[in-house]
Amino acid sequence: MFKLFKKYLRPYLGLLFASVILIGIEAISQLILPDIMANIVNEGIMNSNIPYIFQEGAKMLLVSILSGACLVASGLFSAKAGMGFGKDTRRAIFQKVGTFMPSEFDKFGASSLITRTTNDVTQVQNSIIMMLRAMVSGPFMLIGGVISITRYDYTLTGVLLCAVPLLFMLFYFISKNATPIFKSMQKKIDKLSLVFREYLTGIRVIRAFDREKDEQRRFKEASWDLAKSSMKAHRIMSLNMPGMMLLMNFTSIFIVWVGAKSINRLNMQVGDLMAVIQYATQIMGSLMMFGLLFVMIPRASVSASRINEVLEQNPSITNEGNMKIGDIKTGEVLSFENVTFYYPGAESPVLENITFTACRGETVAIVGGTGSGKSTLVNLIPRFYDVTEGSIKINGVDIKKIPQDELRKSLGVVPQKALLFSGTIKDNILFGKEDATDEEVINALKISEAWDFVKNLPGGINSFVSQGGTNYSGGQKQRLSIARALVRKPAIYIFDDSFSALDAKTDANLRRNLREVLKDSTIIIVAQKITSIMDADKIIVLDEGKIAGIGKHDELYNICSTYREIVDSQIRREG
Repeated sequence: MFKLFKKYLRPYLGLLFASVILIGIEAISQLILPDIMANIVNEGIMNSNIPYIFQEGAKMLLVSILSGACLVASGLFSAKAGMGFGKDTRRAIFQKVGTFMPSEFDKFGASSLITRTTNDVTQVQNSIIMMLRAMVSGPFMLIGGVISITRYDYTLTGVLLCAVPLLFMLFYFISKNATPIFKSMQKKIDKLSLVFREYLTGIRVIRAFDREKDEQRRFKEASWDLAKSSMKAHRIMSLNMPGMMLLMNFTSIFIVWVGAKSINRLNMQVGDLMAVIQYATQIMGSLMMFGLLFVMIPRASVSASRINEVLEQNPSITNEGNMKIGDIKTGEVLSFENVTFYYPGAESPVLENITFTACRGETVAIVGGTGSGKSTLVNLIPRFYDVTEGSIKINGVDIKKIPQDELRKSLGVVPQKALLFSGTIKDNILFGKEDATDEEVINALKISEAWDFVKNLPGGINSFVSQGGTNYSGGQKQRLSIARALVRKPAIYIFDDSFSALDAKTDANLRRNLREVLKDSTIIIVAQKITSIMDADKIIVLDEGKIAGIGKHDELYNICSTYREIVDSQIRREG
């Protein structure tokens, strides 16, 4: 936790220092009040000295106002520091997650990353506010209170000091038993978030298969599991306040008992005993606040370690060079050279000895059965994964030596699952090119065959898009995703089965548009429908991660049995 504080609290040291000073002044003010009250009782009330009572009462009022003002100001400064820390930490997590590759996402899980960014950061930032007050005010009140009580009667100091170790033993017991439970609670919050997230994203499938009751049961089990851990933790924590109050009351009783004997022996006045009781109350109160840290710190430390896990996770893919791709004119634009790829932890390769080239203006189609490695192959180009063996080159430059932002600027990727972001259609198209004009946006929509439905929407290109694009059909989302890549005008286009939801007419029109407009670009297409890639310049047939054949349609049909089986099966099905 202190590692996290050291890095992200540094910009707020000024606020923290100011808050510490104000808390110190407020603590000193509180220590002055019992002495004033003792003087009022001993000199004013006992002697019926009304002017003196008003004089000391005015002092008490001024000290109380100063104490209150310092309390409010210190609370404001510490809150600003805590919230600033939370803001910076969340931003750091967000930026770090942006560097993660699929393997890192799989390690944490989306639900856990969301919980760490929200709940865990909140736990830590709240502990900052509490910790600052307790760690500054507690020692002030303890040391100052003990010294003040000693001035009145040193035997009363002994009574108080006997109570302090017992109080810390209580704190230790609670902290030791609560920390493991809080650790499990954060994991169970992750599980609850996961179940709820799956329910929201899969609601259509759940309803289609009439599984609402099963999902409700899953959520109830996850929720009850979290509730049981929470109740167990709070049962332990519930010992904190009663234990402290019991100890505090017994301490007060002993102080009154010992103090009463001193008064009988005329060694102490009534006002002095009242001051001692108030000092003891202040000391025990500050220790009670200190005890709250033993409630918050265990949970905050667990949250801090979970945050550090994310921030300290090194991305599996990093920038290893600063080479530029350069102007792509003619010749080989993209080349795979003996590429072999294993997924992390896998025993056998997904792709093995893949070698092919794609030239400028060439359309390369990749076909094969389910699980043959088609999507994996195209995911290696933008470095979503790194090759295990071999190399991939763009314009003769190994992509590992190209900065990732430079590499991806040269690519227009349309993923297998069309994803739209909340906002407008225009916002989604500008995702491909921030400074694109309305004319460029509309032109991209026309090429992707999306303009016909967009122009009929009430808002046109400014029509609303809900989260995930759920207010549009699968075919519409695919066309908008294609338009987003087209407006970018990159050197290489990657279409990962991006036409699967299109009808035959729209598919044919779109491919004709692409041939006309992208004649100088390199196009990589992963496809399932043979009829849509029969005119490709080069067809690569994958079979269990290996290349079974490369060539044009007619050539492959005659020499590649795997390709012939795929073609015949589709023709028979269509016939």
